[in-house]
Amino acid sequence: MSLAAKLPYTHPYAGGYPSLGSQRLPTDSDCLAYLSAVAAADGAGVEVGVATAVDEFFRVTKASGVFDALKACCILAGARTLAGALVPVVGDAPTNVADGFVNGDHSRTAGLTGDGTSYIDSGRAGDDDPLNDAHLAVHVSESATSNTHYKAGAYNSGTQQTILRSNFGSFLSAVNSGNFASAGGGNDVGLFGASRFAADSSEFRLLGVTTPDSTASGAASTQNVTIFARNDGTPDGFFDGTIAFYSIGESLSLEDLDTAVSNLITAIGEAL
Repeated sequence: MSLAAKLPYTHPYAGGYPSLGSQRLPTDSDCLAYLSAVAAADGAGVEVGVATAVDEFFRVTKASGVFDALKACCILAGARTLAGALVPVVGDAPTNVADGFVNGDHSRTAGLTGDGTSYIDSGRAGDDDPLNDAHLAVHVSESATSNTHYKAGAYNSGTQQTILRSNFGSFLSAVNSGNFASAGGGNDVGLFGASRFAADSSEFRLLGVTTPDSTASGAASTQNVTIFARNDGTPDGFFDGTIAFYSIGESLSLEDLDTAVSNLITAIGEAL
C-alpha cells in the first residue's frame, strides 16, 4: 500500500502528485454522499484506500442488483470512529441504544464488538419489507464466546420471526417464519444471512455455502430488527462477537452479497 493511499480521500493530492503518478479515487455519486456523511461524523475523511474499497462495494452491488435490495445497511468497519461506522449506507440512521457501544468497541478493520448488553436498533421493522421478499445478513469478523445468541433479529411472541441465531454449534435462520432453517459447523466467521423469495422458498448462507430451504412464511414481525440481539419488544440473546457489516431489506443473492462484503472488508484491512 503506497503512502498516497493513506491520504484522506479529500486531500488535494489524494489522486496523485504531478510527475509522481496517480491513483484511483471514488467516483460513484451515492458512495461520495455516504463518504461525505462519514467524514462529517468522523471529523475527517477516510483514507484513499478505504474510500476506493467502499466505492468498489457500491459499484459491484449495483451491477449485481444487490444494492437496490438494501433498505437498511451499515459498514461497521473502515470509519475512523463509532459515529462514522453508524452512518447508514442506505436507510435511516440506526440507534446506538442508550449509548451502549463506545469508541473502544470499534475496530476500523474488524467492525463493532458486542459486550453482552449493548445492541443497535436498525430502525427498520420486520414488516417494512414484503412478507415473501426479504433478507437479513451480517458479516461476522469474530465469533461470540456464548453458545446461544442472536446476531440480529425481530420476533413477535408466538411464532413469527426474522432472525440469525447460534445454538451450541448449530446456526439457525428464519425470514418471516415460525420455523428455522439450520446448519452445523461451529464456526460463523464471514457472511451469515437469510433471504426469502416466495411463500415456500428461501435460502441461507454460512461459511460460503448457500442452502435452499422450503420453510413456509407466516407473518412478519412488527418489531424493529436489532443487531447484536433479537428484539421481542425487549432485546435478548446478546451477541458478544464482532460484526463488520449488516443489511436488511428485500430478497437478494446472498452469494453476490457475500462476495461484495468479503472483498470490502478484506480491502479495508489491506488499506489500513
